[in-house]
Amino acid sequence: MKNVLITGGSRGIGESIRNKFRDEGYSVYSPSRAELDLSQLESINNFIKKNGSIEFDVIINNAGINEIEYLENMMEDKIDLMIQVNLKAPVILLKSFISSMKKNKYGRIVNIGSIWAVVSKKGRGIYSATKNGLHGITNTLALELGEFNILVNTVCPGFTLTELTKKNNTPDEIGIINELVPLKRMALPEEIAELVFFLCSDKNTYITGQKICIDGGYTIQ
Repeated sequence: MKNVLITGGSRGIGESIRNKFRDEGYSVYSPSRAELDLSQLESINNFIKKNGSIEFDVIINNAGINEIEYLENMMEDKIDLMIQVNLKAPVILLKSFISSMKKNKYGRIVNIGSIWAVVSKKGRGIYSATKNGLHGITNTLALELGEFNILVNTVCPGFTLTELTKKNNTPDEIGIINELVPLKRMALPEEIAELVFFLCSDKNTYITGQKICIDGGYTIQ
C-alpha cells in the first residue's frame, strides 16, 4: 500500500483529492491544521519530526491562502504569511521527505498551483508570485529527481465549484463566472482530483516538470 501526504485535505479540492486516494486504496495522511500549521515553522518541524520515519510515495502540496489586495495596499505581514504558507512550507516538506523517494527509486509529487500562475488578475500579485515560485520548485525537482523515477508536476485549477465558492457567491454571481469559461461552467472538485490522481499513479510514466491547467479553457482566451 502506497503512502500519500496531502496538505489542505479538509475541504474543497483537497478533500476531493483525499477521498480519491482513499477510494483507490492508498494510505492517506491528511493532517489537520492542529497537526500541521503551515504558517508556523515550529509546527512544520514538529510534524516532520513526528512523521519522519514514514516513507511517502506521493506528496501533494495543496494547502494555500489567497489574500486579495493591490500591492501598494498589501500589509507586510500578509505578504510574509502568503509566502510562508504557499511557498516556503511546501519546500520544507519536500526537502524533508524526498530522500526516501530517492532511496526507493519511486515517487510522485504534485504541487497545486493556480490559473493565476498562468495569467493574473488585479489584486493577485503576491498569490501569483508564490504559485509561480512553487512551479519553479516543480521544474527544478523534476530535473534533480528524474533519474530516481520521481515525477514532479504542477496542476493549476481554474474556477472550481467548491462549497466555499457556493457560500461566497450567489447563484447569479456563479452564473457570471460560468460565462467567463469556454465550457460555460466551473470545474467540479472531483475533476481536479482525477487529474491529480492520474499524475500520481503508476499510469503516469513520462509526464514530469509540467504546469498543467485544468480550467475549461479559461487561460487560452
